[in-house]
Amino acid sequence: MESSKWIAAVASIWIQCTGGASYAFGIYSPILKSTQGYDQSTLDTISVFKDIGANAGILSGLLYSAVSRRRRHAPPSSLHGPWMVHAAGAVQCFVGYFFMWLAVTGAIPRPHVAVMCLFMFLAAHAQTFFNTANVVTAVQNFPDYGGTIVGIMKGFLGLSGAVLIQVYQTLFAGKPSTFLLLLALLPTLLSLVLMCFVRVHHIQSRDDKRYLNSFSLISVIVAAFLMFLIILDDIFALSQWARALTLALLFVLLASPIRPAIKAHKDDLHRISKALSTLKTPLVKDPESTKPEENVLEVVEELNLVQAIRSLNFWLLFVAMLCGMGSGLATINNISQIGESLGYTPRARSTLVSLWSIWNFLGRFGAGYISDILIHRKGWPRPLVMTITLAAMTAGHIIIGSGFPGNLYVGSILVGICYGSQWSLMPTITSEIFGVQHMGTIFNSIAIASPIGSYILSVRVIGYIYDKQGSGVGNSCSGTHCFMLSFFILACVSLFGFFVALALLVKTRGLYARIVQRRMLA
Repeated sequence: MESSKWIAAVASIWIQCTGGASYAFGIYSPILKSTQGYDQSTLDTISVFKDIGANAGILSGLLYSAVSRRRRHAPPSSLHGPWMVHAAGAVQCFVGYFFMWLAVTGAIPRPHVAVMCLFMFLAAHAQTFFNTANVVTAVQNFPDYGGTIVGIMKGFLGLSGAVLIQVYQTLFAGKPSTFLLLLALLPTLLSLVLMCFVRVHHIQSRDDKRYLNSFSLISVIVAAFLMFLIILDDIFALSQWARALTLALLFVLLASPIRPAIKAHKDDLHRISKALSTLKTPLVKDPESTKPEENVLEVVEELNLVQAIRSLNFWLLFVAMLCGMGSGLATINNISQIGESLGYTPRARSTLVSLWSIWNFLGRFGAGYISDILIHRKGWPRPLVMTITLAAMTAGHIIIGSGFPGNLYVGSILVGICYGSQWSLMPTITSEIFGVQHMGTIFNSIAIASPIGSYILSVRVIGYIYDKQGSGVGNSCSGTHCFMLSFFILACVSLFGFFVALALLVKTRGLYARIVQRRMLA
């Protein structure tokens, strides 16, 4: 198949669909805890290394920048490209999850906690390589619709947890150790097969928005189908043949983006060939006609990581993400234990983990798509959406901490959507404030705020308070008091993040005014 930016987008979507294995931690964390003899604080420590690995993507950003520089100075047939970033991620994914599977099954002696943390770090760190290669390439292929394409990529990454769980429940139900083996093999093989299709193509067309809307519609349909399956299974407990049928339908839906991609690619080829056939001279823009566009495009200064770190905007964005992403990760890392303490059944807890992927998707896709509409049509700066989501996240933490019947369902919807929104808003805001040349390195550096916040809030707040309250077998805890104080603290943290994001909004209002002007003149 001939490569194009549309085929690259589809390949990236498919890799993203399995690249977020870390979001399914709630499925295999119980067997990890029981087979290795961990208490809750130790399990939370391992989950923090998962968060560090999944968010500390500086190496992936540096590798992407390095291969991009080599690619710009290499002939078109050169092998240098984003595929090298995918390959590095595939190796880490396999090694991390495979050795965790060996430990859980007893194939190797029980590793020290530090070694298990290393396995978890490697497995999750692979996600940053997949994500960086896919997101940065997509932003370069669709520069005018960064929010939409980042929302699509991040959205499918958010759905990947639910997709992987559907595969697990259909093929390996009740065998969480086998799920770890699945995580070692499936993302690794898929990325190795598709990585050569993910390339940068500097070809713009007037129909980009129309075909991106097709991708958006498909992503929403996939999310709705997954939510339908999760709720249906929770109510009726689907039989094995029904699971197999729904899984086949899910695969058909996930394959469907290839159709609009092929059509868009053919339209681009037809438009280019038609334009070339009518020209008697080489296609060179008149210097005077390009001058206004060039002046407008200079609105954003291209900064490297060191220059970005020296700016106040970097640290405002960093602290806002520490509060928003950190508290969101602390929630999902402990959602099974919260449900257990409140008397939720194992099936209900599994449903909550699966539904988190749906809410995560809605936040990632919705925030990117809506913020693009607001900035194109209304001229509203993207940080405004970030402040709104952090305020809503505060309410979600309060609901979870209150402990009323059904609170986890309501609270996880709010927190999940708002957490997901940070993952599409932050990379797009990064590209708009600091430029796209070093975007991968800068946004991955800001993403380190997520595991830092998760460690403080998961281990030093939630885990510590839980273990203090625990009095049952295995230091377990039952009742609303187990997590109430913790989530009121999380609410205060996200509220502080709201005020920091508000400061970023005020600080960048002039920059976004120029960005809006550029969009109007483009």
